[in-house]
Amino acid sequence: MTQPRAPQIPVVVLAGFLGSGKTTLLNHLLRNRAGNRIGVIVNDFGSIEIDAMTVAGQVGSTVSLGNGCLCCAVDASELDTYLETLTRPAARLDVIVIEASGLAEPQELVRMLLASENPYIRYGGLVEVVDAAEFPATRERHPEIDRHLAVADLIVLNKTDRVADAGLRALKEAVGAAGGGAAVICSAYGRIDPGLLFDPVLRPDEDGSFRQLTFEDLLPEADRTHEDHLHAAYESVSFTSDVPLSPRRFMAFLDSRPAGLYRIKGFADFGAGDPGNRYALHAVGGFLRFVPQRWARGEPRRTQLVLIGSGIDADALHKELGDCLDAWQDATEELERSMWGVLRYVRQPDDDEA
Repeated sequence: MTQPRAPQIPVVVLAGFLGSGKTTLLNHLLRNRAGNRIGVIVNDFGSIEIDAMTVAGQVGSTVSLGNGCLCCAVDASELDTYLETLTRPAARLDVIVIEASGLAEPQELVRMLLASENPYIRYGGLVEVVDAAEFPATRERHPEIDRHLAVADLIVLNKTDRVADAGLRALKEAVGAAGGGAAVICSAYGRIDPGLLFDPVLRPDEDGSFRQLTFEDLLPEADRTHEDHLHAAYESVSFTSDVPLSPRRFMAFLDSRPAGLYRIKGFADFGAGDPGNRYALHAVGGFLRFVPQRWARGEPRRTQLVLIGSGIDADALHKELGDCLDAWQDATEELERSMWGVLRYVRQPDDDEA
């Protein structure tokens, strides 16, 4: 199959039982999309606040939301067809979000995405939205929620404003235990930082002067700035090293990632393990993907990683990644420096001794 020339589009699965707040979260992402053009796949247009947005064209199988985003109503059998449509260059999308409600079991959607032959998409994670106030009752009615939590990459414990602090701590522990170490983010009204799911896109105005107003532009100033505190819900840790990584040690680190670490992105240098390539790394939850890329001429050989999660220990992560550095490479460079220092002081023969 022909390899894609453009970066692959992350596809995020948004799941949760009726009333958990996943549609509210989806609308929040559309309002706070960080410059991204989002493709949304849902069952029912009525669940998206289309009336509050500028809609271009007739409401049908695909609707433009007026801010570069698109919305499609599909059933499970049409998923591949619409993914093909949304990944065409003409759509110019940066992220695709699938609202799982009514389509399929969330793990089935994940399986379909991972098995897809579409070369222009990559798995962006399964986000399970849980109603904090109704979790015990939901668990009693739908015991399969534990199965959903177990395969989630990120759990959004929503409506936490309706739960007392003491009860919330116990609830978060219970949900986290069922989630098997997945990052758990608390929210109210579905307000999470989009940075957990996708990176901001900086794009110049296409006509250089005027552009169509988006829903973000129409929000009151107070509403736009109200989200500034959301970054406190998660941590971002950066790691850079000019010393190559040991492939064996780094893979051991990835296999034993701490609870709460949701995304890892960046580039890894494995030194002598593959001197011709750097490796683009994308990890979300338990999913891991490496893509070899040729080093550019004159490009500095270094590892650059960003780790994103909730409740993660930055110092501990830096130490663990430091332990992944190739000790042999480090020792070799130190030996070379030492030998150079010795050679500087070796007496050179003069002309009479030559």
